[in-house]
Amino acid sequence: MITEQLMPGGVKDPRVLEAMGRIPRHRFVQKGLEDQAYLDRPLTIGQGQTISQPLIVGMMTQALALTGNEKVLEIGTGSGYQAAILAELAREVYTVERLSTLSIAARRVLYRLGYHNIEFKIGDGTLGWQEKAPFDAILVTAAGPKIPETLKEQMAEGGRMILPVGSMESQELIFIKREGSQWKMRPLSECRFVKLVGEEGWSGE
Repeated sequence: MITEQLMPGGVKDPRVLEAMGRIPRHRFVQKGLEDQAYLDRPLTIGQGQTISQPLIVGMMTQALALTGNEKVLEIGTGSGYQAAILAELAREVYTVERLSTLSIAARRVLYRLGYHNIEFKIGDGTLGWQEKAPFDAILVTAAGPKIPETLKEQMAEGGRMILPVGSMESQELIFIKREGSQWKMRPLSECRFVKLVGEEGWSGE
């Protein structure tokens, strides 16, 4: 996965590569799919959600440029795999998931693997986690029609956010950095994610 997918795909940060090489991705996929865990493709985790392909996980994580002392917000706990990577690379991780069954399952796996710098919340991820803000980095693992203003406001000075934005058919990965009262944005790549459902995202219907 590291030498055949991540590095040729542009993931160069040694800390990201080391973390992704260390984490047992097969522990985060559904039973029966373990043999596909390290292929560069998304896999279903139930409830219409997926675990993203390794390359997109690596790209998004690398873009945050984590050094080890950050407080990070993740929107969309899903399987818990991305949270594990963030926990390896940052001081604290706060992860929000709207589907309670996924949040509970992810929590169970992460605790068994020894991660204790992650806090979990079940709720509307488009509203972030106001009580724990501001965040040095925010990573959103589902695509909304626009950038949630609430998440922008929860970024610390100098904070970075990466998220997919667009229609249900076509999306773009956007990198945002907060500089004072301004948010500087640049597109990274085209992508395809599940819907970001919530007050500042898509309707759940």
